[in-house]
This record gives sequence, structure tokens and C-alpha cells, in this order.
Amino acid sequence: MKFPVELIKKIPKTDLHVHLDGSLRIDTIIELAAELGIKLPANNSADLKKIICCDEKCNSLDDYLKAFDITLEVMQDRDAISRIAYELAADAAEENVRYMEVRYSPILHTKKGLSLPEINDAVLEGLKKAEQEFNIFTAVIICGLKHLDPKTTLKMAELAVSYRNKGVVAFDLAGAEQGFSALDHKAAVDLCHKNYLNLTIHAGEAGGAENIKQAIYPLGAQRIGHGTHLYEDKDLLNFINDHRIALEVCLTSNVDTQAVKNLAEHPFKKYLDYGIQVTLNTDNRLISDTTLTREYCKAVEAYDLDFSDVKKIVLNGFNNSFLSYGQKGEIITEIKKEMNISNN
Repeated sequence: MKFPVELIKKIPKTDLHVHLDGSLRIDTIIELAAELGIKLPANNSADLKKIICCDEKCNSLDDYLKAFDITLEVMQDRDAISRIAYELAADAAEENVRYMEVRYSPILHTKKGLSLPEINDAVLEGLKKAEQEFNIFTAVIICGLKHLDPKTTLKMAELAVSYRNKGVVAFDLAGAEQGFSALDHKAAVDLCHKNYLNLTIHAGEAGGAENIKQAIYPLGAQRIGHGTHLYEDKDLLNFINDHRIALEVCLTSNVDTQAVKNLAEHPFKKYLDYGIQVTLNTDNRLISDTTLTREYCKAVEAYDLDFSDVKKIVLNGFNNSFLSYGQKGEIITEIKKEMNISNN
């Protein structure tokens, strides 16, 4: 079944898995590079987009991550970081993303001397400015990176904990999955648990179901970033379903990184039909050249979704957000009215 793109665009949505440093406007990169004296591999939008956006030359998650070397070059300045956060929220609001959790790793923005609090304040200020101008609510997820020293990950967790109830709603373990164990970063995870900070972990994207199992136990993730290969372990799949642990699915990105060969082979629809709490997200709007509207349109077309499926995915997003219980109840009531969804 197909829906008009404008209908999908108007539906209130969440984006629970979107990376700040993978979601810049291409023209902003060029403008900031000129202002900051940074040499880019191309100086016009079309050519730079060909270099940054993933295409057939991208054969793995590691290949996919190379584009971040370019985006991060223009994200070492406080005003630049704030602008990029603002523009991401503005772009999301334009397609009626009503709630967005923006994730990033502050350690990647310290090359020119910015302190970790300065960096996080810049992100929060940019997002807050967008909230004041558009109909969107935002929050931040701070990431540790599996391929970095666990001591660095602990610093990221300490920063996240210090901003709990001040705009940061969760901690994430992201980065390269093959060859790096999330278990090496257990000290950071334990700190988050001790301080009642929510936890999501990238798992089952470049790696298999065993990585998802580790994320759940002993690390105690409340959501799973991607979870593409969950089907490899039926008992784990049932456990995640029974305990209503959500998957942050990013369809285009999963094809780009070759987590799956194509959309037809993606297990998204099987997970949805099985009752798993699947959500749809962008991952990296620039690098995957996508929007949340495109992700929904792709899902509708690839898996012949009807409107009841779309409503279910939308509610999965709001229900599994890291909003507080009170905030979640208020926004879900509002969303159900807009989408004419019964409270029964």
C-alpha cells in the first residue's frame, strides 16, 4: 500500500536514533569550512555530497564511518556546533518530527580545545533555540565509542550523568562494532546505572546476535541501536519481545553499511509482525541522504504496510522514548488525538 508522501510527512513522528555529526546540511559544511579556514575535498555542494553520502562504494560500517572525518572538521567550534544542532532540529521539525533524541560523542569535538561542558552546552543551546521556534521537543544522548580507550568512555559517562535532568536523557555505546567489545566499557555503563541514567547500545548492526545479548546482559541496555541480526537467536528475540525492549531501526543506514544487502532482506517487517517494539529512525540524515519521511515511505513500499502498521510504529517511537513518564503520557495523548487512535 502506498501513501502520499505529504501524508507521511504530516504524521507526528519520533527520531530516537540520529547522530549529530552525521546529519549536517551540506551547504553548512561548506560555509563553516570557509569561515574556519578548513580545506574540504570539494567546494561545491554536488561534489561534496558525492564524497560524503554513502553509495555503492560503501561496503561496510567501517567504510560508512569514514565520512565523519569530514563533518567533524567543521564541528570543533562552539558556535558551529550550536548552529548544526539547531539546523538538525529545524529540519526534523519541518517534517513533523515531534520528538527527537540527538546523540553524539563530545570527545570528538575537542581538537581545538573546547571543554566537554562547553561542547554539550553548545548542543543543548542549539536544540533549545529550535524548540523555541518550531513545534519540536528534543533531548541529548551522549555516546561512548567502543573503539576508544575505556577511560575515555568513562569520561563521557561522567559528563552524561552530570547533565542528567539538564537535557541529557541517556548514554550510548556506539562506534565500530567488529573487533571491539562493549564489555570493555562496563565501568561507564555501571556508572550510568548507579545514577539512574537511561542506556541504549549499538548492537547487532555490523556484529551478530551475541553482541545484542551482551548489550542486554550483563550491560543492561533498555533499548538496542539497530538490532538487525536479532533473528539469529530465537530465545533472545523472545526475551526482547517479552520484556518490550525496543529496537532503533535505521533501514537506509543498514543497507548502506551492508548490515543487510537490501530492504527486502531486512527483518524489520518480521519483527513488526512478531510484536517487537520496532521504531523507525534516520541514523545519519546526511551520510545516508535520508529523512524520517523517506524512511517511513521506504518501509511502506518495501513491506506493504497499511495505516495501522504506520500508527503502530509511530506509537512505538513515543512509547519507547526516554521522555519522563509524565511527559510521555501527555505527548502520547496528544498524538493519539491527532492520528485518531483509540485509547483502548
